Amino acid sequence: MADYLVIVESPAKAKTIEKYLGKKYIVKASMGHLRDLPKSQMGVDVKNDFEPRYITIRGKGPVLKDLKAAAKKVKKIYLAADPDREGEAIAWHLAHSLEIDDQSDCRVVFNEITKQAIKDSFKRPRKINMDLVDAQQARRILDRLVGYNISPLLWKKVKKGLSAGRVQTVALRLIVEREKEIQNFKPEEYWKIKAIFNKNGEQFEASFFELNGEKVELSNEETVKDVLKHIKGDSFDITSVQKKERKRNPAVPFTTSSLQQEAARKLNFRARKTMMMAQQLYEGIDIGKEGTAGLITYMRTDSTRVADVAKNEAKDYITEQYGSKFTSNRTSGKKSNNAQDAHEAVRPTSTMRDPKTVKPYLSRDQYRLYKLIWERFVASQMAPAIMDTIAVNLDNNGVRFRANGSKVKFPGFMKVYVEGNDDNKNDEDKILPDLKEGDAVKTEEIEPSQHFTQPPPRYSEARLVKTMEELGIGRPSTYAPTLDTIQRRGYVALDARKFVPTELGEIVLELILEFFPEIINVEFTAEMETNLDHIEEGTEEWKKIIDAFYKEFEKKLKVAEEEMKEVEIQDEPAGEKCEKCGSEMVFKMGRYGKFMACSNFPDCRNTKPIVKDIGVKCPKCNEGNIVERKSKKRRIFYGCDRFPKCDFVSWDKPISRPCPKCESMLVEKKSKKSTTIQCTNCDYKEKQN
Repeated sequence: MADYLVIVESPAKAKTIEKYLGKKYIVKASMGHLRDLPKSQMGVDVKNDFEPRYITIRGKGPVLKDLKAAAKKVKKIYLAADPDREGEAIAWHLAHSLEIDDQSDCRVVFNEITKQAIKDSFKRPRKINMDLVDAQQARRILDRLVGYNISPLLWKKVKKGLSAGRVQTVALRLIVEREKEIQNFKPEEYWKIKAIFNKNGEQFEASFFELNGEKVELSNEETVKDVLKHIKGDSFDITSVQKKERKRNPAVPFTTSSLQQEAARKLNFRARKTMMMAQQLYEGIDIGKEGTAGLITYMRTDSTRVADVAKNEAKDYITEQYGSKFTSNRTSGKKSNNAQDAHEAVRPTSTMRDPKTVKPYLSRDQYRLYKLIWERFVASQMAPAIMDTIAVNLDNNGVRFRANGSKVKFPGFMKVYVEGNDDNKNDEDKILPDLKEGDAVKTEEIEPSQHFTQPPPRYSEARLVKTMEELGIGRPSTYAPTLDTIQRRGYVALDARKFVPTELGEIVLELILEFFPEIINVEFTAEMETNLDHIEEGTEEWKKIIDAFYKEFEKKLKVAEEEMKEVEIQDEPAGEKCEKCGSEMVFKMGRYGKFMACSNFPDCRNTKPIVKDIGVKCPKCNEGNIVERKSKKRRIFYGCDRFPKCDFVSWDKPISRPCPKCESMLVEKKSKKSTTIQCTNCDYKEKQN
């Protein structure tokens, strides 16, 4: 019989930990929270010092019964939920349900699920940290007070099923305000002048830099023509060549935020998917002879700190694989102002488990995320890259062009990994020919081009997470759920992987902004996050923070209940009749985006997906047309509009002309760098610009 019971959140985690602890320990999973505020009512007694009323979550009764039975058979119980506020709260709720003294040494925490980390943590059990619990309680109660008071107002005044929340509404505000910026943006004209030069048969490019030693704003075509008039002939003199050596440092290891951003850029992962895959890698994967092992450290963190043992292991690996000149003696990156720094950065639990070694045991997406985390960490421990840069001035009668180039002198960390960016800038070398002062070069072409300033881009998930982090809105555990909520409520939609506010989202925001401006004030929300941090640090009492907020909030609530007007959202006509009852079809917003529904609901419940005809005949039945559809995961695919009579389907977009080689269907295959037209039957290919 086991002497000790260990309780974690998930069965996968339980399986991994049980293997390390041995026969004296039995490890069980609570499946997350066992107690919470009731869903059907507020659950917070505002008149009694905001006392919360916790109940056993519906459906968790059998889990609790099993844990109580196991608890009676052991000498001691250890609570090993995740090492963050929420994990501490889960441990506290478990202690209450199982009648464990929360001031006893019942709590164990570990940042990684490895044999050594687990064994070390059980040597140092501690009391439940009530400051962490109170910080989590404060967030939960604060969000409940906001959500359960404003949401019913929105149901009454707008439509059922709506919700409001502190962080989600601020995120919605950022998206709506960005859309207004885009709509109000007035493009301004500007011009560029590029020239192609030739030096001994080698071409290189330069851009107009200045005229007679002064900068000139190329704001219109007349200015451009004036600059070009000064050029005499096609020969330019090289008047200066400046060469410099520049160091480029690697990016620091991942935090939750930077992991979500980079996974979006490089893997096209949504924030929710990134966290789900990271959770699996953290909790443990069966990797053959080694058994089940946690492959990464805890994935909810805002710190870039790295343990010395991990640094030393990485240094050994880098030295062995690339040589000692590729190692680095730098310290970890700086802690940001908002960082709690409770855990290490997200990193592999062992550098020696390189991606190739574990690939056979991982799913495709698990492997891609692990590879990203492993490469980022290893690169962060490597030497800087050294770049040779060159700036060349080319002059003709007072007109100066400048050519810039660079090449990698020493790759350093770039041997393993280069950080992505949101601007799609190319990191490749731009190499210039051997140019010397006093040389003369010929122009092959001088080409002015007209441009217009562009509005700020819509938020992608990566950009929005980055902005929220910079503004201090939310914390690592809240980014993914926040983005998921505003989409599920129909407040925003994704268009080309960018957030676009819906009419519903704009209406809800306008109402909340009118009556509860402080709730969606960025500074207020960031300040509240800081207050929650102070509760965690033990310098503030949670009930005082809640009370200060609620006094003002309650006044605003009474005004809103009396003065908020009802808003009727008219469904947009779809322009076609319902084939079942003949009523007008209208556009509706659902969890997976827009769809068509009968306006005669609930008498007629006919719905249809929105499809887009791409103007191509179905190659399989030759009767239907190919239409663009979306899967439940929002991925675009193409199928016959006669489905289910015809089951033709393609992930690649068919095009209207046949293959010139075999007359079969051609499809468009897209990558980040290019688009290729390929035949579905033979080897015919053609590249698009």
